[in-house]
Amino acid sequence: MRQAWPELDWMQWRETAQHLHLITQMMGKARLACTPWLNHSWHIALYPTAWGLTTGPIPAGGATIQLDLDLLDGRLLLTSDTGREATITLGPGSIAGFRAQLTAALATLGTPIHITELPSELPDPVPFPGDTRERPWDADAVRRFHRALLSADRMLQQFRTGFLGKASPVHFFWGSFDLAVTRFSGRAAPRHPGGVPGLPDDVTCEAYSHEEASAGFWPGSDAFPKPVFYAYGYPAPPGYAEAAIPAPAYFSPDLGEWLLDYDEVRTAPDPEAMLTGFLQSTYEAAADLGKWDRAALECAPGVPRRPRVVQ
Repeated sequence: MRQAWPELDWMQWRETAQHLHLITQMMGKARLACTPWLNHSWHIALYPTAWGLTTGPIPAGGATIQLDLDLLDGRLLLTSDTGREATITLGPGSIAGFRAQLTAALATLGTPIHITELPSELPDPVPFPGDTRERPWDADAVRRFHRALLSADRMLQQFRTGFLGKASPVHFFWGSFDLAVTRFSGRAAPRHPGGVPGLPDDVTCEAYSHEEASAGFWPGSDAFPKPVFYAYGYPAPPGYAEAAIPAPAYFSPDLGEWLLDYDEVRTAPDPEAMLTGFLQSTYEAAADLGKWDRAALECAPGVPRRPRVVQ
């Protein structure tokens, strides 16, 4: 479990991954229900922790609550600044059953919250209360995912330090079930056409309101059944798909993104060097082809206890 880049076989943990995805959606929707809108939907994301994922503080009426997903011991801990707390044990069961437990736990905190019932960004979504199918829970696979998530988070956090312009936090989007970080050129982008399944067009258009270069880690799905690191530019500048990105990265015309298979990183002699090269080269392709002002936007990567030198 201490391996930095553990094996992640989508088909082996598929049903558990889908179970976990829906649990994170309900956590995120609790935050969505209470938190004022922040540009690019940054207010709804979850954040990796040493033990799992957290919502961070949520304003809920006159109280502040927090939902912490413990992926090591398999539980969801709900706490309030009033001193109240509740715990839900994770394991095999139905999404409807978990939804009922979450509703009861929020009531125990004295902060009943209305969570929208339909999952987001999924094909043929089933409302949470109607999803009564029994789902498995592979605790070891969940721990391996958490370890991979922490390693990806560490690398994306380091990558983020080399940019002076507007940049997102490194955060976990529960709709698409991926860890992401985004850099911005500072210029407005053409209006996004929308049409993302399970995502309202006004949310999509606001998320892509400015030129960006984004990268992240995605554990897989039925449509793309393997974990990958990804990178894309919006709008993609001319020539982006043909950029000279080092192998074994490859461009997916279907996704419109550069991809680097997680297994290539996991089995590389120097996984961190391979991933750093992918992140930097895909960013440079988007920035150079998009004519970003790189001299004004970039800086040397950060190191512990050393402030950035200002000339």
